[in-house]
Amino acid sequence: MTEERAMEAALRPKALSDFVGQQTVRRQLSLVLESSRIRGTASDHVLLSGPPGLGKTTLAMIIAGEMNAPLRISSGPAIQHAGDLAAILSSLTEGEVLFVDEIHRMSRPAEELLYMAMEDFRVDVIVGKGAGATSIPLELPPFTLVGATTRAGLLPGPLRDRFGFTAQLEFYSTDELELVLRRSSAMLDMNVAGQGFAEIAARSRGTPRIANRLLRRVRDWALVHRVHQVDRATAAEALEMYEVDERGLDRLDRSVLEALCLKFNGGPVGLSTLAVLVGEETETVETVAEPYLVREGLLARTPRGRVATDEAWRHLGLTPPERHPDSLSG
Repeated sequence: MTEERAMEAALRPKALSDFVGQQTVRRQLSLVLESSRIRGTASDHVLLSGPPGLGKTTLAMIIAGEMNAPLRISSGPAIQHAGDLAAILSSLTEGEVLFVDEIHRMSRPAEELLYMAMEDFRVDVIVGKGAGATSIPLELPPFTLVGATTRAGLLPGPLRDRFGFTAQLEFYSTDELELVLRRSSAMLDMNVAGQGFAEIAARSRGTPRIANRLLRRVRDWALVHRVHQVDRATAAEALEMYEVDERGLDRLDRSVLEALCLKFNGGPVGLSTLAVLVGEETETVETVAEPYLVREGLLARTPRGRVATDEAWRHLGLTPPERHPDSLSG
């Protein structure tokens, strides 16, 4: 795992010009950072939202690099008390970038302390308890908060409004993923043909993190089988061995669809029942498998439960049953 994390870190672009995709966000963020450099001040606070694996952490590191500032990394679940946040904020240096991943999972007391810190660069530290408690104002040096969230809707309005720039990251196209893979393969010293890139990109769910992970698995397969150039057939054979099919569905995704189609004639089925059938936690099915299946048009959410679409039946090589037109509504 340590080697995997080190490899993933090595594949991250270090400059905004090297970051592939997210053209609109890159242009907007470039203007924000360039303006800050001209003014000689810390950048506005930045909120990055979007599904996992699209580059939020990488962009936070790039922001610090572009501003030539140190980077402090924390996460929302790790900040459960206002005192935890006060300790982090009070140790920041001028211009430092504080990156808080999954910022929507911070505790409410910590969020309320963050409001004043973001707006006035000041926090009030409570000393003592009860009637003898006193509030000591603590001035903070100007810093830049970069928050990342996969669920922007869970952020309270007052916190969201204090970010000077909000970026919504979108899923990547296959062409953009091919560019990501070309850059990564050069760093991994892999010999990959053009069609090999296309095959891996098509199975990567529109997500650079998954694309890079699949590329490393193809590299492993090629090394063991002494394949010197990865073409389309080689990439397909390697990824089939890892149970990633031509649409990017893995074992869990197919298990969900097979449970719906083969055991319940396509549904509807409640989420908890579906989780029991595939042997996973309810949250795993809901957050890992379901979003991609819905996005691909293979699964539908209805008031009565989850339903497999006709496309899901066809993907499994099955004939869709006759269904009432209203069964997929909702």
